[in-house]
Amino acid sequence: MSTTPLPHPNIDSQPYWDGAARDELRYQRCTACQHAQFPPRAQCLRCGGEVAWQLSAGAGVVHSYTRVERAPSAAFKAQLPYGIVLVDMAEGFRLMLNLRDSPLDAVQIGAPIRVIFEATAEAGLKLPQAMLVE
Repeated sequence: MSTTPLPHPNIDSQPYWDGAARDELRYQRCTACQHAQFPPRAQCLRCGGEVAWQLSAGAGVVHSYTRVERAPSAAFKAQLPYGIVLVDMAEGFRLMLNLRDSPLDAVQIGAPIRVIFEATAEAGLKLPQAMLVE
């Protein structure tokens, strides 16, 4: 059986994964232009300035979504069908998440979500997931 591919933290993303281990959603904000960014980078994508880590409230709204009916690899077959949501977070960055603990038929653009964390069996990582807010 295939295992689900997992991220590999690096020097730029390690603070994000350290926060996720504590059920905290972290993102970067530029200290010069205030641009909020995700995924993590060594400097601001907009102006090249220095970035600082911020704590997100973990709330956002669905910008777009899809229902996955055909697994991209054998590792995802057991999860079918599943939902993927693109979420506009309240702090101004966008995040792609798997939809968990929510009926797939209930998701729609503009629906509020909250971020939850799911532990992985491998690598000891916690992955952010989306859950619809009722």
